[in-house]
Amino acid sequence: MNELLKKQKRYFHTGETLSLDFRLKQLTRLKEAIQKYEQTITDTLKKELHKSSFEAYTTEIGIVYEEIRFITKRLSDWMKPQRVPTPLTHFGSKSYIYPEPYGVTLIISPWNYPFQLAMSPLIGAIAAGNCAVVKPSEYTPEMSTLLKTIISEVFPEEYVAVVEGGVDVSQQLLDLRFDHIFFTGSVSVGKIVMAAAAKHLTPVTLELGGKSPAIVDASAHIDLAAKRIVWGKFLNAGQTCIAPDYVFVHASVKSLLIERMKQYIEQLYGHKDTYSRIVTVRHAERLVRFLTNGIVVHGGTYDIEQRWIEPTLLDDVTWDDNIMQEEIFGPILPILTFGTVDEAIQMINDYEKPLALYLFSEDRDVQQQVLQQARFGGGCINDTVVHVANPHLPFGGVGQSGIGTYHGKASFDAFTHYKSVLKQTTKFDIPLRYPNFPNALKWVRKLLK
Repeated sequence: MNELLKKQKRYFHTGETLSLDFRLKQLTRLKEAIQKYEQTITDTLKKELHKSSFEAYTTEIGIVYEEIRFITKRLSDWMKPQRVPTPLTHFGSKSYIYPEPYGVTLIISPWNYPFQLAMSPLIGAIAAGNCAVVKPSEYTPEMSTLLKTIISEVFPEEYVAVVEGGVDVSQQLLDLRFDHIFFTGSVSVGKIVMAAAAKHLTPVTLELGGKSPAIVDASAHIDLAAKRIVWGKFLNAGQTCIAPDYVFVHASVKSLLIERMKQYIEQLYGHKDTYSRIVTVRHAERLVRFLTNGIVVHGGTYDIEQRWIEPTLLDDVTWDDNIMQEEIFGPILPILTFGTVDEAIQMINDYEKPLALYLFSEDRDVQQQVLQQARFGGGCINDTVVHVANPHLPFGGVGQSGIGTYHGKASFDAFTHYKSVLKQTTKFDIPLRYPNFPNALKWVRKLLK
């Protein structure tokens, strides 16, 4: 791996990756390879996570296509140096911001969306002119191998390479001095990544998670709230970093919301044979332990060996229960109640800042209050999850839920250093800045007041 890093650094320093033409060609080649392997990608997602063809395309493959399309259309403008204003004190000069790639980047991707969450940051790295080493998750080994096959077919390893392996391989990579690290995964591992990066003062982008609430107030359109919460929560068997982690509902509409959610669970995810699976038996066992919290009002059945857990609703959950102490990351949805919006906001802000927040309310004052007072990475009003699919919206967390953003222009920014340059004239020289100018301090004071 050290030799691979050296090889990529040498290649980067040739300047080959810097031109617009080169970057666009690589993105086109990547898209063509994905199109070639599209059915294999779908089959692999089915085999390892039991994803349907519809879910595989809409949440993994299609998002990657859109990211490539969006970026290639705008990359030329993003790469141009940007001229910015220059103050009068710098008369005769011009100021510019030059976007330049970091160099050799490390991308560590997770298992829950093993194709999309490896490819999306890679697209940003390529668009920004970097070389990249991609480390996929060991929990989806067949997708990891497929990613290696696709990437090695498209790119030489001195430009982009996939390194497979477990935790030991990740640690070896983190010990090396990359120019930027992009990590998607849990908060606990994110801390390890950040600690390793700190040894070399390597900049990081951390896409983590947290307990993302779905708030349903008394004015909400209950039927749509139920449908959209169920869809967003139980998509991919709840293994989505921005899935609603719990529902915080006004006491007056709680019973109706639960009844509607039960109906939509049956309509959308009621067939065991087509429902996604938990990634490993160990992860399934962890989730099953949560079923003793509160009271199961829907679902609750499971098959550990098949890695299947029925979409489950839990009522009478308290903030002290184990299920409320960590991100669930599975198809179990606790339901808590509140009396006032102030109370709901206070409870959410008492915990770590979540990656996402979803508010269901028809009251614009409530919408404004939550947006102003609650602290979270991003989210939706009267919907769940879909903000992640808008390339115009930077995606990322805050505090424990992440550092930095990506998607669309933000993906280019994540892998770019913006270099500030002032170009000074040589046609004349203003003597005021030099200490031997008569009454220099007096004139400086006047200019800088």
